[in-house]
Amino acid sequence: MKKVFAIIMAAVMLFALAACTAGNTDGGDTLAQIKSRGTITIATEGDWSPWTYHDTDTDELVGFDIELAKEIGKELGVTVEFKETDWDSILAGVDAGRFDIACNGVDWTAERAEKYHFSTPYVYMQEVIVTRKDNEDIHSMEDLKGKKTANSPNSTYADEAIAMGAEVTYVNTLAETIQVLEQGRVDATVNAKVSIEDYLREHPDANIKIVYESEGTSVCVPTQKNDEHKSLIDAVDAALQKMRDDGRLAALSEKYFGADLTRK
Repeated sequence: MKKVFAIIMAAVMLFALAACTAGNTDGGDTLAQIKSRGTITIATEGDWSPWTYHDTDTDELVGFDIELAKEIGKELGVTVEFKETDWDSILAGVDAGRFDIACNGVDWTAERAEKYHFSTPYVYMQEVIVTRKDNEDIHSMEDLKGKKTANSPNSTYADEAIAMGAEVTYVNTLAETIQVLEQGRVDATVNAKVSIEDYLREHPDANIKIVYESEGTSVCVPTQKNDEHKSLIDAVDAALQKMRDDGRLAALSEKYFGADLTRK
C-alpha cells in the first residue's frame, strides 16, 4: 500500500512540475513576461510639467514622458499602465520590481548606472539654478556653498547641491519648490531648465529668476540591472531609435519643450 501511495505522489509531483514549466516558458525574461500579460508598468510622478502632469481641464495624465511611454508601449505591442508616485519612490520601485520601467525625466549618472540598465538618451537637458529676483549672491554652483536649496529627495539636483556645500530642504513637487523659494525659506533650487521655463510661462509674475545654466545632462529610461531585464531595455532602445528615425521623438520635444532637445 505504501508503495502504491509513493507512486501516486511521485506522479502528482511530476504533473505539477510539468504544469509549472509549461506556464513559465519565458524563463524569467521580463520582456517575455510583459508581452505575455500584455501590459508594461511604468512609474511616473504626474506632477512635473511638462514631463508628466494632469491636464487642468480634464485631469487626464499628459506630458512629454507620458506620450513617450505610450509610443514605447505601441512599439512593444502592449498596453501601458502608469503608476503615479512621488520622485523618491520611483527608482526604489523599479529596483524592487514594482515597476518595469520609469518615464520621468530620469538623468543618467555613473552611480545610477551601477544599479540600473539605462536606455540610450532620449532628451538632453540643461539644469539651472533659480533664485528669487532680489538675490544677488548666487551666480554659479560654487555659490551654493552655505546656502539653502529646495529639491526632491534622491534627485541628482539635490545630490549636486549637497556636493557644493548647500543645505537641502526636501520637497515633493515643483510647485512646492517654487513656494518655499518665494517665501524665502530657501535661497535657491537646482532644477530642469525646461520645467522652470514651463513654470514661468504659466506664472509670468513669479518672483524667481534663472541665474546659471549647465552644459546639459542625458535623460534615459531606467529598469532593473540584471540578465532578465536586458532584453527589455534593448527593446526600449529599439523603440526610441525608431521614434528618432521617423521624427516622432523630435515632434514630441517640440510639442512640450518648444525645441528639439532629443539630439546633442
